[in-house]
Amino acid sequence: MRDRPDIMSDLPTPRELLIALHAHRETAPTARCAKSAKTASRQHQPPRTPPACSTASSTSNGTAAATAAAVIAAAAALGACVITLLDRDYPGELAGIALPPPVLFVRGRLPAAPAVAIVGSRLADGYGLEVAARFARYLAAAGVVVVSGLARGIDAAAHEGALAAPLGQTVAILGCGMGVDYPPGHARLAAAIAARGALVSEFSCGTLPRPWRFPVRNRTIAALAAVTLVVQATPRSGSLATARHARELGRPVFAVPGPVSSPLSWGPHALLRRGALLAGHPEDILDALHAAPAHPPQAMPAAGRDSADSADTADGADGETPPETASTAATAGLAALAAEVAADGGSQLDAASSAAAAAVLAALRPRASRSGRPQRSAGQVAALAGLEPDAVLQLLLELELAGEVERLHGLSYRLAKRAPPGPRPAGAGAP
Repeated sequence: MRDRPDIMSDLPTPRELLIALHAHRETAPTARCAKSAKTASRQHQPPRTPPACSTASSTSNGTAAATAAAVIAAAAALGACVITLLDRDYPGELAGIALPPPVLFVRGRLPAAPAVAIVGSRLADGYGLEVAARFARYLAAAGVVVVSGLARGIDAAAHEGALAAPLGQTVAILGCGMGVDYPPGHARLAAAIAARGALVSEFSCGTLPRPWRFPVRNRTIAALAAVTLVVQATPRSGSLATARHARELGRPVFAVPGPVSSPLSWGPHALLRRGALLAGHPEDILDALHAAPAHPPQAMPAAGRDSADSADTADGADGETPPETASTAATAGLAALAAEVAADGGSQLDAASSAAAAAVLAALRPRASRSGRPQRSAGQVAALAGLEPDAVLQLLLELELAGEVERLHGLSYRLAKRAPPGPRPAGAGAP
């Protein structure tokens, strides 16, 4: 065979073999496959290879290569790419778990920022939808990727909340293959997610949704996220399975409490009784990430590189030393704003007379359960104040010149420290 280089050149690569084996597994029409996959997903393991897959190794080399080429072409026709466990761009969060999915189909681009999974009931009420959207928007504004399952209810609210934040990124893990409109009517949302993040499936393109595929999907959601948040779930909800996978992976699980009379609260309350953390504010989630996430510079459009979010850091949030310098573009943007203020005579703001300035100051104040002066990025302040980031940057600069706000390394801010009230120095005259 060494004298026949033409034979050697016909051998499929390991990557092609992996894709071909995956394709044979997906197309094997056996009920035992579905049953074993459901059992395996409960043990946070992917489905075992059905007998039909073993025939792939006995097929000709050309068949395996042709099958892999057909799978890649089918994904490309849907705007997706194929990522295998052998590829360098395979997600590290998945690669580190037991028996990771061998093949992923990705439409869009998987962000590199830390991720939080927000999951919950498909039959969520107004309270749950509002909470999911608010948490997602706040976290996305802070540079966190929101991961969910594209289902109706909490999942859709989480994706939409993340997309509502400037530069917000979100990832949807599918319980079916690419090219399947499921749930019906979410095609537009799926396209928006792919444009600002990624759609991910470990099932071949065109694979229809089946009940056993969703527990497999839930395992992937938990594995991709550093923290999992459950918002409304019944006792038999699949969201609790996602939380169980996250707990088994040693990752924090948060739950949002609700009315005790609502069955949608029973799932989160059960998690809280078992040791889950109470999610009272999105900052609870940020604390669990042990860092103040920032938007990856490569993921930012050129027009948005002067935003303060491009240099958000964990300045003082967890005791880490912040970077010595911030983004050059962001610094230039602040310098321009400073020049404008100086040209206007350095106006001193009266926060009481400005509703927007008051909202910014309120966003920087400590929560009732906290002490001290919290440090927040401009993006976090904008999310809390409900204002546009550009307007917040202007207000923060004016408040800084007025002595109300301090700017720290990494373009984070906090309220200025005020001298404690006391007796006036001797000899001090009236102003």
